[in-house]
Amino acid sequence: MVAPIHRFPSSSKVRLGFVPLSDCAPIAVAQEMGIFRRHGLDVELSRELGWASVRDKLIYGHLDAAQSIAGIALALGLGINEMRCEVAVPMVLNLHGNAVTLSTEIGPEKIGRGEGLRHFLNYGWKKERPFTLAVTHRYSSHYTLLKNWLSRHNVIAPEHVEIIFLPPALMPRSLAAGHIDGYCVGEPWNSESILTGKGWCPVTSAEIARGHPEKILIVSGNFLCEQRDESISLVAALLESCRMCQEPEFREQLISILAMKAYTGASPEVLRNSLGPIFDSGVDRVSSNGFHIFHGDSLNRPTMDKASWVLSELRNAGTIPEGTCGALSRIFREDLYHAAESCLGGGMSGTND
Repeated sequence: MVAPIHRFPSSSKVRLGFVPLSDCAPIAVAQEMGIFRRHGLDVELSRELGWASVRDKLIYGHLDAAQSIAGIALALGLGINEMRCEVAVPMVLNLHGNAVTLSTEIGPEKIGRGEGLRHFLNYGWKKERPFTLAVTHRYSSHYTLLKNWLSRHNVIAPEHVEIIFLPPALMPRSLAAGHIDGYCVGEPWNSESILTGKGWCPVTSAEIARGHPEKILIVSGNFLCEQRDESISLVAALLESCRMCQEPEFREQLISILAMKAYTGASPEVLRNSLGPIFDSGVDRVSSNGFHIFHGDSLNRPTMDKASWVLSELRNAGTIPEGTCGALSRIFREDLYHAAESCLGGGMSGTND
């Protein structure tokens, strides 16, 4: 375990938002294992229904920082759709962690792993409503990943499919009720449908875009300006927590933490489906190695390559206009990341971060 430098307690709470997903793990572990406290932080967690809530609370000053999709940071920092707000991304929290889930009514016997989807929609779709898939947010990786996967199989929105937006936790029940036909979301909400027999997974996000950055830490500009030391301590604590989340011997304890009602509230069995060694896709059982990656190499560093990848994917998906530009280095802040590394001293040695 990393041995952090002890700090004096901060003068005020850090209001930290998260959405109940498996990749809120670094935040949950830092809170439950006392890592925030050891870094002198008094963190008040705020469990949000979805990313629109995270965005709005950052804009209006109700959150100091949050787990977030990277697209929100770019949208706010670049002023897309007139929602400009100074923010910083001092670290990446994880890679991968998402999947596409489809209703068992549209099984692999009808579409294979997706290669037969267009033919099925052209000749086998009998419902009076459009084929409907859900994602969490227009600026999310889920939206760009889903569009990439559909494009590979020559399925074009809106010609063949309607894409709607739902909070993550509502997706399994919407699928079970027949309101949607599938979705792209983070765990554990794919496994929730798979293990109840309502859905199956044709592809994971690691297969669509291997190495893609997923959730980031977003810090409000006001909080960073007024409490820079606490901001850096927050990154240092979460770096330590990310490393712990990646340790195989910690995974069962991690599953127990995430199963708490304060976090995902999902059953340990559902959480273990992607966080354990084997992933049951509803079709076969495969190694889950690489499904969730929280630490290692330069994973957590908020590099310009990662920022550029997110911007490029959002442009390709038609979410951000082609002419959109701005100083990405003003948003993705490697200086804050390196300052947090310095706080940890030699504790992070042995990694390539």
